[in-house]
Amino acid sequence: MLRNRKLSDYWIKKIIECFCIDIPASKAALLLGKNRNTINRWYGIFRQVIYHHQTALKNKLLGRVEVDERNDGGKRQRGYHGKLKRGRGTLKQPVFGVFERDGRVYTEIVPDCKRLTLHEVILGRVSIESVIYSDGWRGYNGLADVGYSRHFRVSHGDNEFARDGHCHINGIESFRSFTKRRLAKFNGVSVNFELHLKESEWRWKKQSNELANQLWQLIRYY
Repeated sequence: MLRNRKLSDYWIKKIIECFCIDIPASKAALLLGKNRNTINRWYGIFRQVIYHHQTALKNKLLGRVEVDERNDGGKRQRGYHGKLKRGRGTLKQPVFGVFERDGRVYTEIVPDCKRLTLHEVILGRVSIESVIYSDGWRGYNGLADVGYSRHFRVSHGDNEFARDGHCHINGIESFRSFTKRRLAKFNGVSVNFELHLKESEWRWKKQSNELANQLWQLIRYY
């Protein structure tokens, strides 16, 4: 990745620092005294590397796992068909999220939030031994029939958000809130939405210095 580049390691690390602090490319260009197109190019490289890193993670999520489906943002992507809504109508893209408590989060753009669609993602990404927590959406019906014998729900429609100290989906909802705030910086994202989604997945709950160290290693060996 660093072959044939015109910038020294010093300047690449400086751009990485700005990126990991979440400084917009235009402000980073002013701060570093570099051309904005150069910063935009490197920010694009970083997002591509992060995307490939996140999608290459193959280990299934295990333990206490929270799941949630939302229309998170970005216009519906070309090739993803189906109704434009889960409940009320929306033109935003359906996204399914899975969070391993005390672990990582996984997101996937889905064509819809129907039972078969959600079950397919869960079976592919969540170990069968896991405990699953969800809301009352009917797309989660029948998880016990496909092997997930421990499935607990909270009924948001009845203003129930936590029960027994462990039955909640606060973790994945916290990630949704984090992602929504990040996307708001870009006035919503209609282009490269999946890159920004995976970037949010990568950033969540990490300090900027941790992000910078990891990103430097990723671009060196990608």
